[in-house]
Amino acid sequence: MELKSENLEITYQDLQKMGEGTFFLVDIREEFDVSYGGIPQALHVSQEKWKEKLQGFPKDKKLILYCNKGIFSRQRAEELVRQGFEAYSLKGGYHGWLISQMQESVNRKEQRGAEIEKSIRKKFHKQLFSRFAKAVRDYKLVQEGDRIAVCISGGKDSMVMAKLFQELQKHRKVSFELNFLVMDPGYSEANRKVIEHNARIMEIPITIFETEIFDAVYEVEKSPCYLCARMRRGHLYHKAKELGCNKIALGHHYDDVIETILMGMLYGGQVQTMMPKLHSTNFEGMELIRPMYYIREEDIKHWRDYNQLYFLQCACRFTDACSTCGPEGQNLSKRMEIKRLIAELKKTNPFVEANIFRSVENVNLNTVIAYKAHGELHHFLDGY
Repeated sequence: MELKSENLEITYQDLQKMGEGTFFLVDIREEFDVSYGGIPQALHVSQEKWKEKLQGFPKDKKLILYCNKGIFSRQRAEELVRQGFEAYSLKGGYHGWLISQMQESVNRKEQRGAEIEKSIRKKFHKQLFSRFAKAVRDYKLVQEGDRIAVCISGGKDSMVMAKLFQELQKHRKVSFELNFLVMDPGYSEANRKVIEHNARIMEIPITIFETEIFDAVYEVEKSPCYLCARMRRGHLYHKAKELGCNKIALGHHYDDVIETILMGMLYGGQVQTMMPKLHSTNFEGMELIRPMYYIREEDIKHWRDYNQLYFLQCACRFTDACSTCGPEGQNLSKRMEIKRLIAELKKTNPFVEANIFRSVENVNLNTVIAYKAHGELHHFLDGY
């Protein structure tokens, strides 16, 4: 077919009309972004391996590139054209494709809630629900009469957590209530629609409330992400308490826990972990719980892909602008570095992840130089 493109851009509809085997669809986002989802059959080539992989692309086939929003991929396409390739940028990038898939689903009037629930009860029962229920039981996360605000960011982790809570509620071992809470800190219209669409097809009755957090932190130069996270947590506590909830649930999983332990040691010079539950210091009577504590990220990804669900990595204005649509290496996540380190260690020690997790359960204070308890520093010389 004859491609009609503007500024080397083509739409996903154009792509669907192209003959099979006539092009390569290339995902040029960073590994961290790709871990949250991508277009099926796309070949991922990270920025650090770009020059190496480029040598293997034949010049008799079209190269269709995409990033998150189609900004950086257009620049790459222009570079490739100058090098003799027939290259194009997918208009709107991954986000644009996601919106098109969402619209097609609406047009088909898809009802997939029952299938998604069945996958949790059957195919992924051991990997997801059993581990969810075990964490709830082991750490006493849900008690009789609780009213829990299930905090949904729109990503795969918080969405599967919502479905697991719905499944847990059906078992009725204890009676508790749920509010599925979505905070809009200033999402773009498209990002918010993706969250609402996924909640609809997954049959999660969300309550959305709006804040202006993104506007408040956008001009902050030093640690805007830290400030944003603190503000978001505060707003979630406040809204949950307003709704009569006594707990908020966050979707951090097993991999988040072990990565946090290593990040604290390697980048923070301290030994600490992400606790399965903790009392709020600013909102009396409120508690934060993490019921996904035992669930592996790979299992969440398998559940997502099995159900053909697509989520945004983060609808944040910062990641929209710079995560992959900027200079090479501009936003390389420390967490991604830790993920790679753990993966490398696992090649020679298959138990490394479990050992990291258990390390904070087996702290021998007799062999620790100093530690803090309730804000007070204790040194081994104090009682030597």
